[in-house]
Amino acid sequence: MAAAAETPAALRAAFRAGGRAAPTGALAPGYMQANLAVVPAALADAFEAFLRANPAACPLLARGRPGDPRLPALGAGIDLRHDLPLYRVYRHGRPAGDVADIAALWRDDLVAFAVGCSLSFEADLVAGGVELRCHGPGVTCSAFDSALPAVAAGPFRCNLVVSMRAVRADEVDRAVAITRAHPQAHGAPVHVGEAAAIGVDLARPIDGIGLTDIRDGEVAVFWACGVTMARALAAAAPALAITHAPGHMLITDLPVRVAAAAGLR
Repeated sequence: MAAAAETPAALRAAFRAGGRAAPTGALAPGYMQANLAVVPAALADAFEAFLRANPAACPLLARGRPGDPRLPALGAGIDLRHDLPLYRVYRHGRPAGDVADIAALWRDDLVAFAVGCSLSFEADLVAGGVELRCHGPGVTCSAFDSALPAVAAGPFRCNLVVSMRAVRADEVDRAVAITRAHPQAHGAPVHVGEAAAIGVDLARPIDGIGLTDIRDGEVAVFWACGVTMARALAAAAPALAITHAPGHMLITDLPVRVAAAAGLR
């Protein structure tokens, strides 16, 4: 895409038109990206309680109204039925396919939640001198199931999903300090070092995407990940739920630095 098309609004328009279906990493640097979850209204309060009980994995940016596909606090004109590059549909807790548009599935009782995403802080990491092999157009970090328990709320219970980035050993402290300043995008890492210590198998990334190799001089660094929401939805098993497809996020109009300064959670 041309540089002029890299604004959040232009990217959302491209997704809405069906002109792009790729991971959103490195797109619209300086703007918040968000995980999306859409649940039936009958479960919305319990789901919000789960998010608030797990702020590292699920820093809540916005909650919609029943039947309303807009999140005006995150961007003028956002329509969640069309404005992500790819969605994942869940039926009774099981993935039922990925789709590019959810207008045909939208109902008056559905409530949308947007949760901060670690892709939002990657531009700051790179600007701060942290090398990331997973940061660039069309590539994304890997995510893994872990053995770290999330705090349960109502029918929502699961272990944390974590994202992993290979960071040079001499840049780890810098990465921790930079990301700690972004609580709205998962904040500081939950683990640094041996993957097995938190029950992660680097050979089994979620959806098989992202970089998983750790090279000489690098350390595996793990952050809490918003895909935790999908695991919680699977446990609750509503007849219908919808999330973003991993790596295919909602790009908002909210500047990263404004969100960080506000301490949004």
